[in-house]
Amino acid sequence: MTHTSRLEISRSAYRKNIRFIRNQIGSSPIISAVIKGNAYGHGIENIVPIAEEAGIRHFSAFSTDEARRVKNSSRKGSQIMIMGMLHTEDLPWIIENEISFYCFEFDRLKQAIQQAKVMNKVARIHIEVETGFHRTGFEWQEKEALAKLLLNNAEHIQLSGLCTHFAGAESIANYLRVKKQIEQYHTFKNWFVENEINFASYHTACSAASLSFPETIMDMVRIGIVQYGFWPSQETYMSKFPELAAGKKNPLKRLISWKSSIMSIKEVAMGQFVGYGTTYMAPRKMKIALVPIGYCHGFSRMLSNLGRVLINGKRVPVVGNVTMNSISIDVTDLKGVQKGDEVVIIGKQKSNEITVASFSETTQQVNYELLTRLPSDIPRQIVY
Repeated sequence: MTHTSRLEISRSAYRKNIRFIRNQIGSSPIISAVIKGNAYGHGIENIVPIAEEAGIRHFSAFSTDEARRVKNSSRKGSQIMIMGMLHTEDLPWIIENEISFYCFEFDRLKQAIQQAKVMNKVARIHIEVETGFHRTGFEWQEKEALAKLLLNNAEHIQLSGLCTHFAGAESIANYLRVKKQIEQYHTFKNWFVENEINFASYHTACSAASLSFPETIMDMVRIGIVQYGFWPSQETYMSKFPELAAGKKNPLKRLISWKSSIMSIKEVAMGQFVGYGTTYMAPRKMKIALVPIGYCHGFSRMLSNLGRVLINGKRVPVVGNVTMNSISIDVTDLKGVQKGDEVVIIGKQKSNEITVASFSETTQQVNYELLTRLPSDIPRQIVY
């Protein structure tokens, strides 16, 4: 069955990005590939094998369902860590499959210990501490009760990690807040060590932190957006790599390209309106191509009369409103355009390129949001 569009995922681009990350963090830290949000829209089942080919052996999921997908896709016995949601009924499967998971409250920790006792197995846990993000994590005043629980149940748990998450390491506006978080994390770490509680790994860095705050690079880094070829923010790469502002080659390579084809072509007389409503009136006799992707596919309605696509290597505009299943494109000035011609929504065609950032700037979405909104039913095809 043929879909109205397809996403191409580049294996070679992924390898290049992992090499770049490794050069930035050094040879020692484990790279944990973050695959939440359907691997940032790229597809978990696509990314896990590609990542393992590139040497990745650790994956970070948000929830149990994502962890299951990683487990089913892995061919190398990679480690899996759940950073967010899990239900009590998930714990037997998690513990049985030696999947590690965050504990950031007593309720989850106690349930994990109880389940480990029942199964006569070890629960692999990462203790998340509150350092200033104020979302999840054990508070400073809870440390004594936490330590007592960990020490009294040492035979039922493996202390796989001590972790935290930073509140916006991608922006200089958060510099002081992140610095205070780093300090608070080390205060926690030192207290645990003084009380003879040691963890197998210490990890705090996400993509942005690993680039902007190298002191956060510890035993493991949790790399999300950068592995897919995107900077956490323009600020991150402009401050870290100012030479890029001078036109130097971007060391990151986008994995994803989005392509469709022309569904139909028709002529519109001058003065006629195109599509729903009256948002676009033809200023001349026009040739309009219909492309079968719309806001249900992740092409935002905010791109009405603003978006651009590539056809025959030329950048051409969206005219009229983006609808649920289609967009209208002005191809009046294109020669030889015909039904079935390739349409590039994201990616390169001849000498031109449309980036994810070009959507973000127009729709006020960040890269993360646009990527994760790409429907999972759009076919993903692995290319070299």
